[in-house]
Amino acid sequence: MIFSPFERMVAFRYLRARRQEGTVSVIAGFSFIGVALGVATLIIVMSVMNGFRAEMVARIQGVGAHAGITAESGVLNDYGPLLDRLRAAPGVLRTMPVVEGQALATVDGRAVGVKVRGLSADDLMDRPVVGRSLVRGTLDMGEDGAVLGYGLSRALGVAPGSGVTLISPKGTPTPFGTMLRKKEFPVDGVVDLRMPEQDGSLLFMPLESAQAFFRTGEGISAIDVFVLDPMDVDRMRRTLEQAAGPGFKITDWRQSNQGLVTALGVERVAMFIVLTLIILVASFNIVSSMVMLVRGKAASIAILRTMGAERASISRIFLLAGASIGAVGTLLGFGVGLLLTVNVQAIGHALGQVPGIGGSQMLLFLTTLPAIIDWGEVTLVVSLGLFLSVGATLYPARRAASMDPVEALRHG
Repeated sequence: MIFSPFERMVAFRYLRARRQEGTVSVIAGFSFIGVALGVATLIIVMSVMNGFRAEMVARIQGVGAHAGITAESGVLNDYGPLLDRLRAAPGVLRTMPVVEGQALATVDGRAVGVKVRGLSADDLMDRPVVGRSLVRGTLDMGEDGAVLGYGLSRALGVAPGSGVTLISPKGTPTPFGTMLRKKEFPVDGVVDLRMPEQDGSLLFMPLESAQAFFRTGEGISAIDVFVLDPMDVDRMRRTLEQAAGPGFKITDWRQSNQGLVTALGVERVAMFIVLTLIILVASFNIVSSMVMLVRGKAASIAILRTMGAERASISRIFLLAGASIGAVGTLLGFGVGLLLTVNVQAIGHALGQVPGIGGSQMLLFLTTLPAIIDWGEVTLVVSLGLFLSVGATLYPARRAASMDPVEALRHG
């Protein structure tokens, strides 16, 4: 047994406030609340950030692909055997031939640079995010049809049933110079990908139309690959490299979106550090309250020492008193954090009923994104709260143990 019944009795008696020790009790109370709020906030925010990151990564992977296979020299021609090898590779779910290029989209004098992706209508509907993001029209993409991102459709002022003219950056050589190559495509559908950088620039069209527009013949730009476990990037790359063989370049989803993936990781770490400071500040308050308690109990400490209490016993009394504040606060924060995290979407819907709050982007964020509890992170947060709480009591406990009984009684 670490703490004897005598030590527990004295420690908890010291925590009960008396009139002349009201300031100590107030500081201890704020320390308790600070630790609880810090732990709860850290659990809630990290869980919501986990949900945001998972949703963002899923959209990155669903709009683009888990990996892309391109030729080291230009267009992929006669890619049938390569498709067969990739489809037979372990862990590969789907392969999609695509033609990619850039063009200028114009409608009634408005012009926007677009990223064009040509693929079959079936492959478009099979993409995890695109297939469930249709807001208007259809994804069937009839002959020379086009599907636009929501932001792009608004920028051009088009809707299903209207048309958009694409101008290729590579013109047609003629005896009189290079002529612009342009063609009008009817808009069949609009998708809301909830990714502004994609919604504002993506345009999908049938594979054959893209091959004709960008003049790739029967060739394609790349093969998009979807695998069973896209998070295991290293294993995915090894599998695809073995299946594709030499002469091909493999680009995984992290490389294609390196800036965004890096930003998500940095934001996650920075948020953890910033919120940890809340617990750290509360721990300093525990130090303050325990130092004041030691000073106020100097006479009692001296009496206990003269009655035979050892230095180690005095140290454990104040260690238990201070650690109790942090430990109970940490456990309370753990419970409150989990409770609010599990019900974060319900809380968001409830806030939506408050006048002036409903319809805000933050509310949409709370009600649509899942909060994912990472038990490893929760364990780290709770351990951090307990560690800082116990660590904060070491100095006051040592100071109480080293107090000279004679001097304490003389000045008491």
